[in-house]
Amino acid sequence: GERFDVELLFVCAAFHDLGLLKKFSSTADRFEGYASSTYMWENAAGKKFWVKYHFKTEQGVQNFTDAEARAMRAEDLDYQRRDLWEASARKDYPTWRLEMQIMPYEDAANYRFNPFDITKVWPHKDYPLIPIGRMVLDRNPDNFFAQVTQVAFEVANFIPGIGPSLDRMVLGRLFAYGDSARYRDGANYDQLPINKPIVEVHNYNKDGPMRYHHSGNQPVYAPNSYGGPRADPQRYRDPSWFVEAGEIMRTAYMAHKDDDDFIQPGTLYRQVMSPTDRDHLVENIVWHLSQGVERFIQERAITEYWGKVDSDLGTRVARGLGITAPQPTGGR
Repeated sequence: GERFDVELLFVCAAFHDLGLLKKFSSTADRFEGYASSTYMWENAAGKKFWVKYHFKTEQGVQNFTDAEARAMRAEDLDYQRRDLWEASARKDYPTWRLEMQIMPYEDAANYRFNPFDITKVWPHKDYPLIPIGRMVLDRNPDNFFAQVTQVAFEVANFIPGIGPSLDRMVLGRLFAYGDSARYRDGANYDQLPINKPIVEVHNYNKDGPMRYHHSGNQPVYAPNSYGGPRADPQRYRDPSWFVEAGEIMRTAYMAHKDDDDFIQPGTLYRQVMSPTDRDHLVENIVWHLSQGVERFIQERAITEYWGKVDSDLGTRVARGLGITAPQPTGGR
């Protein structure tokens, strides 16, 4: 198989207990949501900041072990969905606290790693979490298809003061999410009740299959002389940034001094995970690498991947696979 070092932090989290959510419900513990992408905020004075969103459970976190997850998969595939539904039905509402990491606009250029790299997290000691609100799931859908299957989330739908960053995943998703909605729900997906804006929208969208709201004989071009809607860029301008050389082009990111794909996974293993967490991580990696994986790929996974995250991790995985692995170059 191919090796993708840039995904290593996510892979460590997925093979750790964090990747094995046990329950959504508020009687047990539940999962947390972390921003991978970076966005921009702009205040009324025009001052800009880079931000990440975090949704922190107010009940703590509880996860399956890998063995428990495999057993539950065989027993009840809808276990988590039913748990979430039942919690809301009995008014034991699942709740998350919204906390933000906020980076001054000027910090990004010389920060020690690229803050727009989706594979990196911002250390809390540099940019501590700031609570700003709560999200409460206080009711269940009346009709699953109409209100869940047809829902369309579109990254490009920003309210004034919020915009994209140089994060290339965000820039791709500005197009991709709306395109996905058009494919799934049709050209007029934003007229479905679950997707329709709360306030009236004035624009020049028209026609397409299943369109039922229209603007009469309004001209289809702007500006026009017949009272059609027009943008108000003074009140609702799009947040933007100054583009310097190398920021927006089809090349790799400009490297910062700590843009090493193994630094943050190593820190996660050594400083964040408990001894039990590390035991489970090793067990999960060994189990998956034992499922029909060829020996030379197992060896490469140790010397070129897990051993570079941390030499102890590489040694333990090798031992679990019955391999005497050489010390990887760059191991910690």
